[in-house]
Amino acid sequence: MTSKAPAGLRVLPTKHTVAEILQRVVSIAKAKGLTIFAQIDFSGDAARSGLNLLPTGLVLFGNPAAGTPLMVAEPTVAIDLPLKILAWHDAEGHTWVAYNEPEYLQARHGFPTDLIKNIAAVGALAAAAAADA
Repeated sequence: MTSKAPAGLRVLPTKHTVAEILQRVVSIAKAKGLTIFAQIDFSGDAARSGLNLLPTGLVLFGNPAAGTPLMVAEPTVAIDLPLKILAWHDAEGHTWVAYNEPEYLQARHGFPTDLIKNIAAVGALAAAAAADA
């Protein structure tokens, strides 16, 4: 990655394309019983507007039973939920996967630390999607 990741953002390298990563995220999330709320094709949207953007996409997913207690404890966390995994291809030819670290979200919004477990699986999901196998 050409620049340092912002605080609280975990960035993983991958050998997969952006499209493959997004499909893997959706497949893994569904297999775990999570809800896919949206998938955004930023580069496709840019192209439809006559703009160029290297492949970039986002999947929004979660589980209302896990996320709702966080919002009950601290309503502002809803700005960062549902969980998101971003994938993008950079100008150097690398593909990256990123997500907000659960501990960062807890520190940002101040919900009880025992609720981090409700969103902790985002890291494992992102790592599985980025993995070679």
